[in-house]
Amino acid sequence: MINKFFNVFSLNIFMKMGVFFVRKPVIAGNWKMFKTVSESLSFLDKIIPACKSLHKVEIIICPTFLSLAPMAEKAKDTNILLGAQNTHWEKEGAFTGEVSSYLISDLGINYAIIGHSERRGYFQETDEWVNNKIKAALNFNLNPIVCVGESLEERENGQTRKVVETQLAGGLNDIDLNQAGSIIFAYEPIWAIGTGRSATSSDAQEVISFIRRWLSESYNMETAQKVPILYGGSVKPDNIGSLLAEKDVDGVLIGGASLKEDSFIEMVQIANIS
Repeated sequence: MINKFFNVFSLNIFMKMGVFFVRKPVIAGNWKMFKTVSESLSFLDKIIPACKSLHKVEIIICPTFLSLAPMAEKAKDTNILLGAQNTHWEKEGAFTGEVSSYLISDLGINYAIIGHSERRGYFQETDEWVNNKIKAALNFNLNPIVCVGESLEERENGQTRKVVETQLAGGLNDIDLNQAGSIIFAYEPIWAIGTGRSATSSDAQEVISFIRRWLSESYNMETAQKVPILYGGSVKPDNIGSLLAEKDVDGVLIGGASLKEDSFIEMVQIANIS
């Protein structure tokens, strides 16, 4: 309790002093089950030259597993980074249809999305599974992009913080301080994913600020200020600016709008000057 009080007190003082870690904005595209290999490579052909001079933003694309290897080869020596959309916690074994962090890391991939609401919902992934996947990803030098978020019913019942805190605590069980500093977090309210309904920038700031405070209490102030925390849920060029203007929103995890070259480039450009 004393440590928690000290961390929160220190974070408040730290913020009042106006001293912050510089967190590079992150633009991550989650392509879900879209784009063939040829379509994925064509996408890269268009965005690599358009984004080559944009170095103030971290650009991540998470295609299907089929496209990871050829895209990794084409994106080599560019500022485009790649991530997997999922990963299994075992290194290898009799797990038909699964792909492990060990196999993904062999391609030189940098990131892996873990705990997305569609995985939690459609495939019944638990916080324990998420925790195991985070540990495996870190073990094979993949940076997890860990997703948390509440349903509309949970939000309307005032349970947002409780749900997010439960997901964080379960997902980060036995994850130590150094490991936590390698994670990107993404607040993705389920009610805003693929619905066309986006949380307001103040909604996003409120929950992301809560996540940062939770990290300060659970780890320390430095980790809380260092790690990027993204917003995801119906992000588009016309709302990304207001989201990134919030002090704790470090970037976005984009679904549908990341599939279109022009809109993706526009969002990267906006983030590069934010």
